[in-house]
Amino acid sequence: MIKIVSFKICPFVQRVTAALEAKKIPYEIEYINLNNKPQWFLDVSPNGQVPIMITTNGVTLFESDAIIEYIDDEYGPLEQGVTNEQRALDRAWSYLGSKNYLTQCGTMSSKDKATFEQRTDKFQAAFHKVEKQLSGQSKFFKSDTLSNIDIAWLPLLHRAAIVKAHSGFDFLCGLPKAQAWQQAVLATGLADKSVAADFNEKFSDFYLSNTYLAEGKDIQSTACRSTSCCG
Repeated sequence: MIKIVSFKICPFVQRVTAALEAKKIPYEIEYINLNNKPQWFLDVSPNGQVPIMITTNGVTLFESDAIIEYIDDEYGPLEQGVTNEQRALDRAWSYLGSKNYLTQCGTMSSKDKATFEQRTDKFQAAFHKVEKQLSGQSKFFKSDTLSNIDIAWLPLLHRAAIVKAHSGFDFLCGLPKAQAWQQAVLATGLADKSVAADFNEKFSDFYLSNTYLAEGKDIQSTACRSTSCCG
């Protein structure tokens, strides 16, 4: 069986586990403490980062982009009949999503209003690009069929939903097509299936405690809370 090595709130790992869940591929997962990485992990992870995947043949793969491509090559893509041009576009939009994982993490980690607002402006720029790309006529990014683009953006959409539920702040405020897309992706159930049972608790402890997002009253002055733009 495939084995994934992870830590519990890593978005790069969630992208991989969401892809496995979407294809119903069995896997086991082991969580490590990134502040005290075990030597066996360092011995097999060239960059010392998660995720790593240990294949059924015992080969260790690293870097989430490479792991996603392996899953497609080994187990088949989510979509059939995709042209080479479209596959390249799909990879580009997926990359745009994954390269914003750390931007979102930094934004959520902000300790004060000024830093939060500055980082939010940078982070939201990616969702404004998505809003222009979405047709508003389909459930998912390209069509009514889930694709690798949806999987790549799922960690961002999932975390944005948790932040909104906790603080009222919506990273997708004023972006109705992106909001509808978020709801469709979360409605698949893949977000919950691709994380640990105590994910919300771990996430809240890390990002929603001792950060600007934890300041309920003050965040309301920053949050876009109007029903005219927030769905």
